[in-house]
Amino acid sequence: MNGLFGFLVLDKPAGLTSHDCVNRLRKIYGIKRIGHGGTLDPSVTGVLPIAIGPATRLLSYLPSLKTYTGTIQLGKKTSSDDLFGEVIATKSWPEINFSDLNKHLDSFRGNIKQIPPQISSIHFNGQRAYKIARQGRTMDLPSRKVEIMELKLIDWDQCLGQLKIHIHCSSGTYIRSIARDLGEALGCFGCLAKLRRTQALGFKENQSIQLPIGYQDQSIKPPKLLSPILALKHLPIINISLEQELLWSFGRKIEFTNGNPDSVIQLSENYLEKGKHFSIVSLNSGELIGIGEWEFESSMIKPKIVFNAK
Repeated sequence: MNGLFGFLVLDKPAGLTSHDCVNRLRKIYGIKRIGHGGTLDPSVTGVLPIAIGPATRLLSYLPSLKTYTGTIQLGKKTSSDDLFGEVIATKSWPEINFSDLNKHLDSFRGNIKQIPPQISSIHFNGQRAYKIARQGRTMDLPSRKVEIMELKLIDWDQCLGQLKIHIHCSSGTYIRSIARDLGEALGCFGCLAKLRRTQALGFKENQSIQLPIGYQDQSIKPPKLLSPILALKHLPIINISLEQELLWSFGRKIEFTNGNPDSVIQLSENYLEKGKHFSIVSLNSGELIGIGEWEFESSMIKPKIVFNAK
């Protein structure tokens, strides 16, 4: 495939929105077709996956789980459920040891329901919640189901009323809501003091780069993109021949026999179920040419995304 096609993993700095980062990259690469995976609040730092060119079509096929490290401040209630909002009320936090505090976190582990912050990007009556909140109006936001796979208490400072946590969770989880609700459970209020995302959409912190700043300097080369095949490493790969590639380019289904020596992995029977996805890679070029879906009824691979469409 010609042109820009791949991913960047930014280490988003504090003070910029996710959209600010996308706008700067559009100037650096000279294209508009750039998108990000998983919005980060301006104050939050860390992993921000960026899709460049046709890779924007792949964002919904990436793993949705996220990982964070953060600091919760007890004793304060704010309009935004973090320290950057207006302080509404304060209260002393209780004397509590590390072990007992950790037990309080049990109610936030596993499958839980949480109410998003008033200042959030969810839709409410056709508008973004943060736009309504900035008009001075409050909303009765419905609770949402999220899953907390891991919530580890790293440190507790009784003097400062601050606890540091590590959290691995499903998409749509608000760490600010956990901070607020923990404070309420302890009877002292709570809000998020600091947050960093260390993993998102299958990308990790050690893959991230700093946001380039010299886009007006033509001598500075844009950062090299990560292969879309790397981004989809969680999906099985099916390599197809030139003949199959031609059929694929016209949106035709292709046959796949388990045990095909050209496949990178051998598929178990329980994987071959309706709705299971595959990376389709050209044997000729070695490039990703689409996403396929197993069609149980026909025992064939149905095109979901075709990058070399005729």
